[in-house]
Amino acid sequence: MTTVKISPKFQVVIPKEIREKLDLRPGQKLQIMEFGNRIEFLLLKDIKEARGFLKGIDTGIQREGDRI
Repeated sequence: MTTVKISPKFQVVIPKEIREKLDLRPGQKLQIMEFGNRIEFLLLKDIKEARGFLKGIDTGIQREGDRI
């Protein structure tokens, strides 16, 4: 676990090993969420990056008669 320090301007530096592991780049956006006594950063991805991620999914499921 890595510890970081909040600057006088309330800025936090994301450690290099985490930036490299998550392939973070300058200009990317993060969503910040607060849960009780913790803070979570979620990487926001462009919807264009999701194109094709369901390729090959099995759509042959059994459907009920009123759902056809």
